[in-house]
Amino acid sequence: MKKRKVLAVLLCAAMTAALAVGCGGSKGSDSSDKSSDSSSSSDDVITVGFSQVGAESDWRTANSQSMKDTFSKENGYDLIFDDAQQKQENQITAIRNFIQQEVDYILLAPVTETGWDTVLQEAKDADIPVIIVDRMVDVSDDSLYTTWIGTDALCEGRKAAEWLNGFAEAKGIAASDIHIADIQGTIGSTAQIGRTKGLEEGVDKYGWDLVAQQTGEFTQAKGQEVMESMLKQYDNINVVYCENDNEAFGAIDAIEAAGKTVGSDIANGEIMVISFDTTHAGLQDVLDGKIECDVECNPLHGPRAEELIKKLEAGEDVDKLNYVDEEIFAHDDTVKSVKATNSLDEEKDFDVTPLTQDILDKRAY
Repeated sequence: MKKRKVLAVLLCAAMTAALAVGCGGSKGSDSSDKSSDSSSSSDDVITVGFSQVGAESDWRTANSQSMKDTFSKENGYDLIFDDAQQKQENQITAIRNFIQQEVDYILLAPVTETGWDTVLQEAKDADIPVIIVDRMVDVSDDSLYTTWIGTDALCEGRKAAEWLNGFAEAKGIAASDIHIADIQGTIGSTAQIGRTKGLEEGVDKYGWDLVAQQTGEFTQAKGQEVMESMLKQYDNINVVYCENDNEAFGAIDAIEAAGKTVGSDIANGEIMVISFDTTHAGLQDVLDGKIECDVECNPLHGPRAEELIKKLEAGEDVDKLNYVDEEIFAHDDTVKSVKATNSLDEEKDFDVTPLTQDILDKRAY
């Protein structure tokens, strides 16, 4: 994977030998040994370029920190970290810079799924493996990237929909009495596509009323703004499906500012909040009863990315898709488990964990 470095080292060694002969030096001189040791030491360092979407949420901050902690100098890496500030053009520029810098690996957390063919072809032509992180890319040729690490956003959405159905059945709430507002994530991102689809499938399957859909861009400020607007337009909303925790925080602020109550008694005027990510702050809201169900989206991708890089360094094959394990947390045990189909068309049972302080205290993020 580091053939450019190997060629550079060989060329450097050849030039050093030629200069040593011209100056009357010997092949086994001290200066030659030190040069070789230095080159060998430099070649042991793996350079990784990481283009991150931005810092729009608590989840994203944890994801970035996981990469920084993993690909540290102490662990034998040189990490070039680039914050794209939610702009695809910034990510494309970063990838081209990584190529010019001849990094060993490129990690990309894409802002949206499309628009990557050209720059990923450039990375492939430069023989630099690309590992896609978190969100997926939609490209004409899957060989443009080496592997992908992330969460099953469609399955996440299906888990949340099945939890809502299980809750409604347990409480005797008719499908026609469930009125949902969907605060979507960044439109075109893998998380938004999957979580929105999971909800829409549930709406079609169970006959719920999907009152409104609008993007909250995965931020607390936008989530609050969208919720405020929806509450002014519709007076029957009793379920808010937020596609990440930060949107949920904003929605809760808007609901409470409007004089309404956040909670699970939707038959008597409360508004239930369902969310994704399971950040520490999000799970605190689950514990407090402000978020009823929070579906995990594990951000700690650094160790998995390093595991794949080590396999590639050893010349081993890696799976094209690498899903991380995720849980479901709820305020209580009304729903004990759900059955949902993942993106590989495998139907599985998933336990729902009633959140406790002890569980929250032991969480890694």
